[in-house]
Amino acid sequence: MAQTAEKAKSRKKKGATSFDKETYLKWYETMLRIRRFEERTLMAYGQQKVRGFCHVYIGQEAIAAGMVSAIRPEDAIATAYRQHGIAISRGISTKEAMAELFGKATGVVKGKGGSMHFFSREHRFFGGNGIVGAQIPIGTGIAFAEKYKGTDNLCVTMFGDGAARQGALYESFNMAMTWKLPVLYICENNQYAMGTSVERTSNVKDLYKIGSAFDMPSEAVDGMRPEEVHDALTRAAEHIRAGNGPYYLEIKTYRYKGHSVSDPAKYRTKEELQEYKDQDPVKMTEAKILEDKIATKEEIDAIKDAIKKEIEEAVKFAEESPLPDASELYTDNYLQEDYPFLT
Repeated sequence: MAQTAEKAKSRKKKGATSFDKETYLKWYETMLRIRRFEERTLMAYGQQKVRGFCHVYIGQEAIAAGMVSAIRPEDAIATAYRQHGIAISRGISTKEAMAELFGKATGVVKGKGGSMHFFSREHRFFGGNGIVGAQIPIGTGIAFAEKYKGTDNLCVTMFGDGAARQGALYESFNMAMTWKLPVLYICENNQYAMGTSVERTSNVKDLYKIGSAFDMPSEAVDGMRPEEVHDALTRAAEHIRAGNGPYYLEIKTYRYKGHSVSDPAKYRTKEELQEYKDQDPVKMTEAKILEDKIATKEEIDAIKDAIKKEIEEAVKFAEESPLPDASELYTDNYLQEDYPFLT
């Protein structure tokens, strides 16, 4: 299951060189922002400033980075509950994100969603969905709406390897292919569901092959390198925008932390974890930028300093923000008196 250190080294050497400085620095800044935000989230959780469930994105940042450069702001995203990183890469500010984790009124959904339920119509970000696999039919429905309206937008619908066992996935795949919906399905395969490996839960270990049952174009992608993620998403988006229907990517990645903050992750070996840390997307991208003289150390240090300050300000903003007023309990809900046709 785990990839070898030799493969990691060879992948580092063969990194793509066709991307410009602006793109590399954008990827690096995006990944580092997510990494520092999630590290600070874990600290705040330990201080009991963040409550409830919490799933961090540490290790999977290259997916968020590669997505930024491959799709359009008008495209929609629906994803699961390990979603802080995707939300931040989409443009939701670290202040709004941290305030939401703190349950404050200034959060991206007014402190009502918490870690698992971010949402932003402005940024075309439709969750953050807490039920395993629930976002798959939701994203398929959003794609149907885009086709109905006649746009060339697509909906990126993301799920984990655990959700790949849900029946809703197969129903959605069938509908999407039958109606040629503009949906890009992405399985973020971080090798484990809650604590059970892919090998123990599926006879099909290469999860991209699931798409073949529906004649859906599908491929596996190295999710530890933003270059590979960008290229795969670009190919898929072009296919979809041409009116050819859905595309499915299994992006192979790894989470360095447990499934959630309560998971000690004792089901994997230290050696396996270290093999993936040798492929750390943040460190590998920084090394490539410096080794290939794409940018200077001074420029990298300036990004690091700016993000450190940004995250500190986000925490301060969250701590100083007010809690939602009790009256907010009754807003942003479907109330019977407002919708009598529901009775």
